[in-house]
Amino acid sequence: MADHAPVASYPVGLRLAGRRVVVLGAGQVAQRRLPALLAAGADVLLVSPSATPSVEAMATAGELRWERRRYREGDLDGAWYALILTDDPEANAAASAEAEARRVWAVRSDDADAATAWTPATGRAAGVTVAVLTGQDPRRSAAVRDAVVDGLRDGSLTAPHFRAPAKGVALVGGGPGDPDLITVRGRRLLAEADVVVADRLGPRDLLDELPPHVEVIDAAKIPYGRAMAQEAINAALVEHAKAGKAVVRLKGGDPFVFGRGMEEVQALAEHGIPCTVVPGISSAVSVPGAAGISVTHRGLAQEFTVVSGHVPPGDPRSTVDWAALAQLRGTLVLLMAVENIPAIAAALIAHGRPAGTPVAVVQEGTTAAQRRVDATLETVGETVRAEGIRPPAVIVIGDVVAVGTDAGTA
Repeated sequence: MADHAPVASYPVGLRLAGRRVVVLGAGQVAQRRLPALLAAGADVLLVSPSATPSVEAMATAGELRWERRRYREGDLDGAWYALILTDDPEANAAASAEAEARRVWAVRSDDADAATAWTPATGRAAGVTVAVLTGQDPRRSAAVRDAVVDGLRDGSLTAPHFRAPAKGVALVGGGPGDPDLITVRGRRLLAEADVVVADRLGPRDLLDELPPHVEVIDAAKIPYGRAMAQEAINAALVEHAKAGKAVVRLKGGDPFVFGRGMEEVQALAEHGIPCTVVPGISSAVSVPGAAGISVTHRGLAQEFTVVSGHVPPGDPRSTVDWAALAQLRGTLVLLMAVENIPAIAAALIAHGRPAGTPVAVVQEGTTAAQRRVDATLETVGETVRAEGIRPPAVIVIGDVVAVGTDAGTA
C-alpha cells in the first residue's frame, strides 16, 4: 500500500463479540484501545513481555488472556482482527506479513501506511457511536469527533428519532445552578423532551436552549412565597406522560437530596409510569467546593453531615437530633437554613459546639451571583441578617471553613 497513491478507507463497524482479537504490545496505545475491544465483547489475546499497570490489571481481572512473551509466527492464527502495537519494528513487520497472508485486518501503530486497517477516533453520545477518519491526521479526527459528540450531548446537534422514544418520565438532577454542571445524560434528555417541569433552583439557563415546541411548566417552589403543590406537580407529570410525551422533571441539585424525588417516583409508579432517575451534583458538596471549602480534610474532618434547616430546632415537625449533631467533630452542611440559622446556631452552642467554630455562608453557589460570607457559630445569625443573605444559600459549619482561605479557587 505504501507504494501507491493514498486511497480513501472504507468505514465499517466490526462486530467482535466472541471473536478472537490479537493485540501485540501492552503499552500506552494498547491501554487506550483495549477497553473498547473488551466492551465490544472481543475474545482478546494479548502478547507482550510486559504491560502497563492498567493493562496488567485487565489481565489479572480475567478480562483478557495475556501471554508474557514476544510475538512469534502463528500468533494470528484464528484471529479476526489484530492490533500491532509493539516497539519492535521487525516484529511489527513480521506480524503485518502474517496478517496479510492470513487475511486478518491489522492496525499498525508505527506505520499507518503498512496497515490494512486504521483505528478511527471514536466516541459515544445519545445512543450514537461516532467514528471519524481523516487519513494521516489523527488530531483532526479527534477534534471532529469531539465536536460531534459535544453537539449530541448538549443538544446543539440534533437529528430526528425514527424510533419512538421510551415512554415515561426522566427525573433529572440539574446540579447546583451553573448550567455546565448538569450531567451529560441529563442534558441529552432535556434536548429530547416534549415537556419540562422545572424548579426555580434548576439550571434556568438551559431552558432558553429548548426548542420552541417544548412546553415548560413552572413548578417553582419559591421560599416563603407562592408554591405549586407537590400533588399538582405529580398530576402534571402523570398527565403528560400518559399523553405519550417525553417528560423531564428538572430539579436543582440531586433529586434525592431534599428534593422530594422519591415522592414523585412513587406517584408515577402508582399509575404504572416508568421513571428514569438521573442523579445530579448535590449543592451540599459542590457549592462549598466552588467557594473553596472542602467538606472533608485529612486530619481535620473525617465526616460531614448534610442537614435540612427548613424547620428550626424544637419544632414538632423536625426529625433532626441537634444535640447529637453538636457533639460531632466533623463538618455540618446546612441546606434551606437561612431563615432558621440563628436558632440552629444557638442550639448547637447550647449542646456543646464551640461558639468560635468557623462558619461560611455561600449564596447562589456556582452561579455568576455567588458570594461567600464568613462568620462564627456565635455571630452567623447577625451576619446573615446584616449582609442580607437570602436563599438559596448553603451554610458550612466546621474547621474546614478556615482551611485554604487564602488560596482561592479557579
